[in-house]
Amino acid sequence: MKDKIVHIYSHTHWDQEWYFTSSRSRIYLFNHIKNVIRILQSNDEFPCYLLDAQSALIESYLQWAPADKEVLSQLIADKRLLTGPWYTQTDQLVIHQESVVRNLWYGIKIANDAGGSMALGYVPDCFGQGGNMPQIYKQFGIHHALFWRGIADNTLFETEFLWQGDNGEQIFAVQMPWGYHYGGLLDETPETMAAFLSEKMAVIEARSARQNLLYPHGFDQAPMRKNLPDLVKQFNACDPDRHYQIGSPLAFVEAVEKETQDVRVLQGELTEGKHSRVHKTIFSCRADLKILNNEMESLLVNTLEPILAISHTLGHDYPSNIMADIWKLMFSNAAHDSIGGCNSDTTNQDIFFRYKHARDLAINLLELHTRLIATRTPREHDYAFTVFNPLTSKASPQVTFEAWLPGIPFILRDTAGNAMPYVIEEETDLTQYVLNQTIRLNPGKPYLKPEKVYRTKITVKSSALPALGYTRWYLDFAGAGASKVGEDKSPVIENAFYRIEIEENGLLTVTHKPTGKSYGRQMLLVENGDDGDSYNYSPPRQDLLVTSEGCMTSFCREQSVLNQSLLLEYVLKVPRDLDERARGVTTSAMKVAVCVTLQHDDMIRFSLDVENQVLSHRLCVHFATDIMANMSYADQLFGVVARPVLLSNALKVWETEHWHEKPVSIEPMQSYVNLHDDEHGFTLHTNGVREYEVVGDCFDTLSLTLFRSFGYMGKEDLLYRPGRASGETVVATPDAQLLGPLAFHFGWRLNSGRFDAAQHARHSKAFLTSFPVYQDSDFLNGRLRFCLSEEERTYPQEYSVCELPDSPTDALVSVVKCAEENKGLIYRFYNPNLNAPATLPALHNARYVLLDEKTPSKERAMLNPNDIQTLYVDIV
Repeated sequence: MKDKIVHIYSHTHWDQEWYFTSSRSRIYLFNHIKNVIRILQSNDEFPCYLLDAQSALIESYLQWAPADKEVLSQLIADKRLLTGPWYTQTDQLVIHQESVVRNLWYGIKIANDAGGSMALGYVPDCFGQGGNMPQIYKQFGIHHALFWRGIADNTLFETEFLWQGDNGEQIFAVQMPWGYHYGGLLDETPETMAAFLSEKMAVIEARSARQNLLYPHGFDQAPMRKNLPDLVKQFNACDPDRHYQIGSPLAFVEAVEKETQDVRVLQGELTEGKHSRVHKTIFSCRADLKILNNEMESLLVNTLEPILAISHTLGHDYPSNIMADIWKLMFSNAAHDSIGGCNSDTTNQDIFFRYKHARDLAINLLELHTRLIATRTPREHDYAFTVFNPLTSKASPQVTFEAWLPGIPFILRDTAGNAMPYVIEEETDLTQYVLNQTIRLNPGKPYLKPEKVYRTKITVKSSALPALGYTRWYLDFAGAGASKVGEDKSPVIENAFYRIEIEENGLLTVTHKPTGKSYGRQMLLVENGDDGDSYNYSPPRQDLLVTSEGCMTSFCREQSVLNQSLLLEYVLKVPRDLDERARGVTTSAMKVAVCVTLQHDDMIRFSLDVENQVLSHRLCVHFATDIMANMSYADQLFGVVARPVLLSNALKVWETEHWHEKPVSIEPMQSYVNLHDDEHGFTLHTNGVREYEVVGDCFDTLSLTLFRSFGYMGKEDLLYRPGRASGETVVATPDAQLLGPLAFHFGWRLNSGRFDAAQHARHSKAFLTSFPVYQDSDFLNGRLRFCLSEEERTYPQEYSVCELPDSPTDALVSVVKCAEENKGLIYRFYNPNLNAPATLPALHNARYVLLDEKTPSKERAMLNPNDIQTLYVDIV
């Protein structure tokens, strides 16, 4: 009997777009799967083939070859064609937690509908592994993982280990140290075959003492090698020490697991770049597309899905197929290259239009369902507004919305008749346009026809909105309630939490009123060169750093009953390009306008507009703290992750050990990053790029990347990434220079007390949630919005599906949504704390399920940090 068993899994890694477009990929995918079907049908000795674990590939093929559905389903059911569990090979570090969950949900469903899903967390090429993936995998019935990137041999020399998620759950995992393409090339020449195999296997055996070895056969867009069974016979004939066999990667991982007794345990995220590039600074590549992604994820998870849940409880059907189409557009953009932005400009244009399509569908679906509810609610006023709260607790947010108003003074009242403060931001007379759009289905019925119609942008400080529900507002023309906006030259704004003052050098000093402590050098803009490419930021060998200190050209203060804002303008003299930067020349003026706003809560809001006319550079914003940090804390998938601010051990050896990338501490987040001690903390919340770094001589300053720009898809020999280029050096990416106007939004919070009590994730969710408003006025029914028939108005004036506890001791809601395959609602909770357990609410008619929404799970009253729990609630 031979000593070793070599498992050859035959596969292709199919990027659906990259330096090529998705259209080109789909055409070649169609041809590829045709060949796969033909080869598998004609050769019973070819046991199985892996189609990259992406069921989107199956779905794509069957759209154009529906006649092959039966034969394809049979091959999948027989486990000869392997697909799933993913819909697309998603990123796991900056994609929203719900997107990762839905990617698996749809991926497994489509694969199962086609014959069966592979129960393996197979991730051949993503740029690092998320710290809570073991738990997520297990909740989908996946107990094994196989991947390439993220582990250095300094950390794990052998290839197999127990991967422990940050909540403590474990799965058995195997790393492919040399990638999915290690066995892509096979020597078919009899005279050299034995030597070829000996050389290849020696490297594998040096890292694994196990009897079962893995030899992945495939590469990007690899054709299926139809003579592979014959080659395997030849391998067995010429190699006396090893038995070669074609099989599934899951069978290999299970075989290794059976022969292991004691394996190492690795915990959390895996992002080391020694043997495989993880491109840690890809999180800021194509900031324009990253912002679109983040805005869409917030719209879907925080607003649209809860509103659809409210609508469903009132009797409206859940538009599951529409939501599936929207999510699939997002999944296409969440694939590791696509969300990375490391593509050709043409491909990134396709990505942009998918975001546009997804947003258009989401916005119109949201409008339809808010309208279906608003127009069935009794209307006592001609100008009535239905206001929705998608959060599961009462909220009194500041809401900005568009209304069509008569241009006369009014008081804005809530359903109890209370006046609410508001500001009119903009007014445009569109009388003729709007009134000419009106359609009167019943001309005999009287209706309000205003003399004037102004498209009006209003910002209002809302009274309390019912939890996960709606209420009504109306206009009272008996008085005038609009607040005026005043402007002056004062350098100070303040509310109950902060006093913010402009320093002489143009930076800010923030005084935290609850403690009386002041913090200077806030909001320092830092610009420097970027000699990198679409994968990696890398500083130039001759850099020039420019800051906003001393560059403010003007300022003013705006005040209203709602807000106080500082409007600041800066002009930074910067180099035009890398050549000027190397020579220390600054011929370009980069204009930056910043609005710093205080509302009535403890979030300092920043809006920043840049007119970018500069090539190959990076812009960050710095906030100084008084904490000399060893660790940073950021949100990850369903929890919080602690990271060292400096990878000291790796930095000592990376050059002598020839790491593929410099181990930098430029890190990803979901929505916030925090520095804290036991007494206080500082938190940056972002609605834009999800990338940060802790900088400063004492590591006391939080740096948020706003954007970076570059001119080529791939470049060679970077300071942060020596050696070969990633991607294609011949692909120029002028769009990635991001020339033109750019806009960014982020928040800054200071808190007293411990980390858990500050509830950073809860504040982020509120910061990233929008509150829809629908105007219910007869004159708007027509071509402007599409005309709908009048319905019986039977809904209550106020409505709440449920109200959940909202304290630091309570689990945080990730999403409330309609169940995918039944009539109930899904409430997903997680514990966002660093140390403390969180309480699960008691919901009526609820049962505990896993992420698949159907498998029962154990009932529990508490969640440990990083734990996830889904509740299915029947609609009564």
